Amino acid sequence: MVEEPYQIKVDKWTFRVPKELFYNENDCWARIEGDTAKVGITDFLQNMISDIIFVKFNELGSKVEQFDEIASFESTKSVLDLLSPVSGTIQEVNEKLGESPESANRDPYGEGWFAIIKLEDFENDRQNLLSAQDYFEVLKRKVETERRKLGKREV
Repeated sequence: MVEEPYQIKVDKWTFRVPKELFYNENDCWARIEGDTAKVGITDFLQNMISDIIFVKFNELGSKVEQFDEIASFESTKSVLDLLSPVSGTIQEVNEKLGESPESANRDPYGEGWFAIIKLEDFENDRQNLLSAQDYFEVLKRKVETERRKLGKREV
């Protein structure tokens, strides 16, 4: 049974933070499944960058260290790199996301995942990751920073 995510509602957006995932401060997540991690971007990031229009993946079989680029994506606002939350080998990429990148906006924790990485040293990587609760605290600070930039009241 999946627990209800942490969430915060701000204006027209609701940012969810699923409790079963690990996060980095670059707004990327990892779902650990045995010796692999499915990775993607958070609700917050996909909302901040707006509509994703193009995704470019690193090659299958590429070795990556934690925080290395594993994909880049372009939105109507900017071009960003997805920084891997874990170390390992890129085992699979979400080809459907390449064909319809908007699924990362529609369902960032489901069909909008980016890659599956065969884990190399998760116990070591875990030290640099945030739990859902810790990421939720980071998220609240980021939301407040964005609101201040826009001259809005506190969350």
